[in-house]
Amino acid sequence: MNPEEFRRLGHMVVDWIADYRARIAEYPVQSQVGPGDIRAQLPPAPPDLPEPFEQILADMQQVIVPGLTHWQHPHFFGYFPANAELSSVLGDYLSTGLGVLGLAWQSSPAMTEVEEVVTDWMRQMLGLSAAWSGVIQESASTSTLVALLCARERASDYAFARGGLQSVPAPLVVYTSQQSHSSVAKAALLAGFGREYVRAIATDPAYALDPQQLQSAIERDLAQGLRPCAIVATIGTTTTTALDPLEPIGALAQQHGIWLHVDAAMAGSAMILPECRWMWAGIEQADTLVLNPHKWLGTPFDCSLYYVRDPHALIRVMSTTPSYLQTAVDMHVKNLRDWGLPLGRRFRALKLWCLIREQGVHALQARLRRDLANAQWLADQIRATPHWQILAPIPLQTLCVRHTPPILTDSAAIDAHTRAWVAHINQSGAAYLTPAVLDDRWMVRVSIGALTTEQPHVAHLWQVMQAAVAAADH
Repeated sequence: MNPEEFRRLGHMVVDWIADYRARIAEYPVQSQVGPGDIRAQLPPAPPDLPEPFEQILADMQQVIVPGLTHWQHPHFFGYFPANAELSSVLGDYLSTGLGVLGLAWQSSPAMTEVEEVVTDWMRQMLGLSAAWSGVIQESASTSTLVALLCARERASDYAFARGGLQSVPAPLVVYTSQQSHSSVAKAALLAGFGREYVRAIATDPAYALDPQQLQSAIERDLAQGLRPCAIVATIGTTTTTALDPLEPIGALAQQHGIWLHVDAAMAGSAMILPECRWMWAGIEQADTLVLNPHKWLGTPFDCSLYYVRDPHALIRVMSTTPSYLQTAVDMHVKNLRDWGLPLGRRFRALKLWCLIREQGVHALQARLRRDLANAQWLADQIRATPHWQILAPIPLQTLCVRHTPPILTDSAAIDAHTRAWVAHINQSGAAYLTPAVLDDRWMVRVSIGALTTEQPHVAHLWQVMQAAVAAADH
């Protein structure tokens, strides 16, 4: 494809995406296809001869779109907001179109320096001190793994350069909440700690990590000759958006010399609102922090911001300097290959740069405030309606909901009722919600925050929910 063909077809692709976004509310939110339906429409072998790109776009519309669950739909209330603001989509498009790769500062200086600028813009927007340095990673899962690798090495006096964990005199222990994301346990296992040395700490009635339980677990491990290594606290847990109390957790971390990593994957975006920063009071005691602008803020996946207070500890673990990457300016620049797991990196900073510049901080703040207000409006409706319950605090934009018909008293029957009415909504295509387990019982998460979701869409959802339970009751 030459540049002129690209110009013509590129206009078609942009028009197609614009039309898709303009009409997205017309689609059922959840895909209506069954397993194997999409694959059955695709050739089993690759084409030997070129196909017109127009045919590829036609198949996008006829084959691919019916197989999508539409995360940008105004009636998408599942999982978490995964916003892809169109200005940021263009930034991602620019990154892909440039086709440059970051291996070292010299391989594309603008990649490094734009990333330095936008991560510092975000630091300021979040109200963090100048002690933090940022880098863009693929995901919060990757960031947590990097944090635990660094914690492991600091606690073992950098044993990876000697005999690794096999040379450590006492087993190292990781502490996290029972409500933390599954990626925390996965990262701990991949980092070599072993399942036996990952402590899932009990939570309080608000589903936040209980500092007293944490203190007791640390003291028990010390008494047994184990070495407390890392604490992973969460601001905005996946199930309920619970807020682990960072001030007492940070005090324990400092008292015992334990690495504190904070997972604020979705909730971190809310910290661009000064009125929300009480949620992570004590954040300056942490060693590392991750938040995902690709959740709620508006940057398309993937774009995780990983902040560190001691870059030298990170670089000492992650640094790789083969001869073919060494340059004369290495002592004067950031080489981002030394700030994470992969050697190469895409120009991810462009999509965050475009988003912040095109929207401005005030517009981003206004949208998040809209979502917080819509969540409280829906909570008020639910609390005022018989047989409906809000099961957890609502510090952000996620509600945990259950409907309990008076004729049902058995927990198993109520669970079946819950799963039936949410499945009815999802299968209808009218909205999309996520069922989940809380306290060993099924409930429904309502996550508000799609770019186009306004109060009338939330009001419509509430009508759909009430109609669904009425149908399930009969």
